[in-house]
Amino acid sequence: MKDLLINMAKGIVDHPEAVTADVDEVNEEGVVVYHLHVSEDDIGRVIGKQGKIAKAIRTVMRSAANRQNMKVQVEID
Repeated sequence: MKDLLINMAKGIVDHPEAVTADVDEVNEEGVVVYHLHVSEDDIGRVIGKQGKIAKAIRTVMRSAANRQNMKVQVEID
């Protein structure tokens, strides 16, 4: 899941070497939180106009997690 998130982000940004992701432990609600870190120059690219790209990334991650019976949340830092 972490690799999927990183690969999606690297395809969008201008500085793919700056893309990293951290994973939190499963919280009490059973949700795994992924924190995506990108360069300050690329934050707008990852969020997109009106948040459309960020929403698409979250949708793909939820769909992939659903196949593995997991719940995920993506935060862009």
